[in-house]
Amino acid sequence: MLDTYADAIADLEPADGEVETAELIVTDDVLVKAFALGPAAELEVHDHADSTNVFHVLEGTVTVVQDEERERVDAPGVVHHERGVAHGARNETDETVLFTASLCPLPS
Repeated sequence: MLDTYADAIADLEPADGEVETAELIVTDDVLVKAFALGPAAELEVHDHADSTNVFHVLEGTVTVVQDEERERVDAPGVVHHERGVAHGARNETDETVLFTASLCPLPS
């Protein structure tokens, strides 16, 4: 089966304030990871100095933080984070939020 998404996220059931993850694709040059954020959960702000990062919002509404900017992004949505730009995500809703993050190239 080519599509492994459903199996990879099947067990992601974060409680309030929790973040759960699953690796979807891991190769020598790309990482695609699923993030499930329970209500009030937060993916801390961080950066990838040598990699581009793209969020694909698949379920719910996530508040994306990029540098000093914050924006609510509804599914389906895509957010591009340039190399070295500080970014993170928060779930400010009562439902679980699900998004993927694609990182390439992988940091050395």
